[in-house]
Amino acid sequence: MKYIAGLVGLLIVLPALAQQTPAGSDTAASGESKTVTVTAEGYNRDDAVKRALRKALEQGAGVQIAAYSKVENYMLLRDTIYSRAAGIVSDYRVLEEREGPGGTSIVTIEATVRPDAVAATWGEVQNLLDQIGRPRIMVWIDEHIDGRLQKDSIVAARIEELFAKAGFDLVSRNAIEDIRRRALAEARREGNAAKLAQLAKDASAHILIRGSANANRAGIENIYNIPATFYNCDVQARVYYADTGKLIASESLPQTRSGVRSRKEFSPQAARSALVKATFPEADNPAHRPPLANRIYEAVMEQWSTQITAGGDIELEIQGLDFKSYVKIKKALAEVENVKRVDGDFTKGIGTFRIKADIAAETLAEQLTRRPFEQWLEVTDLKLSRIQAKAVARP
Repeated sequence: MKYIAGLVGLLIVLPALAQQTPAGSDTAASGESKTVTVTAEGYNRDDAVKRALRKALEQGAGVQIAAYSKVENYMLLRDTIYSRAAGIVSDYRVLEEREGPGGTSIVTIEATVRPDAVAATWGEVQNLLDQIGRPRIMVWIDEHIDGRLQKDSIVAARIEELFAKAGFDLVSRNAIEDIRRRALAEARREGNAAKLAQLAKDASAHILIRGSANANRAGIENIYNIPATFYNCDVQARVYYADTGKLIASESLPQTRSGVRSRKEFSPQAARSALVKATFPEADNPAHRPPLANRIYEAVMEQWSTQITAGGDIELEIQGLDFKSYVKIKKALAEVENVKRVDGDFTKGIGTFRIKADIAAETLAEQLTRRPFEQWLEVTDLKLSRIQAKAVARP
């Protein structure tokens, strides 16, 4: 958990943001750049550079970021800023790199941190939060102990706690109505991730974390004359955008042997404790990959912050089109600034456009309210990476 504690990150336009900056924040006001030299250790070079960039951001703009501590959603905003460190601290060079103990990588970098870049990113993120609200997550982990499916998952509960502390809103899987339970059971049996993501979307979740956790008894051993029940544990989890069903991360924990004090070979309590120990180690060792829960958190934060600040894959669905209108809208979308590529499908009067862009879905939705799109369609729904609209006139 210590690895997570340092992570932090996410709009009100800059004038409003300036009003929230406490008096005495001279560096933020002047926009003066600060050059820092930092050293960080990671389980490989990329991880070490990532940690070094975060440390550079902390040293170069930590006082400015702390100045926003009374802003609503501060934790979530701060985590997003730090997860975007590579984009904010773009001016850096590696001064030294060497191998550390246990095969780790140690790097020293010199980086220039610009407070105005931090303020701009903070403003963008806060503005989007004002538009769509805090990101909502549904965590769905099927947990088995000695082959038996458990009603509740301790791993899911701990992951939910992790994201709740960071400022995310949680959507209970019980939010899915009873009338959908049959469809849900079919989706689970078939391993239909797209259908599960659709159900999560219907429950108003932005992101779905779907996985499984298994603990199987592995006997009793005496540890310093104290009996301990051992379980073999494994955990897998995949992260999806609920609005599009797109897979954004996949993490797994290979079978890990873990034990707790107990005199009984079969002990659900010991199994749950072993699962928690396997998924959430108390100590963070840079020589090894961060624990599973940390990797899930990092993946979500990186994808979330990138999607809302730098764009990515956006899906636009327009109902009530004829094919001629579909073709013209597709061409017009390709001409929108910062749109790199537009692919699409047309089925029974519905045009689905898959857009690769360097802008967020909210920014593209704003473009759709201007000419020429305002004459052709009306936006009816906006999600993190999905826009729905209806045709109002033929192009």
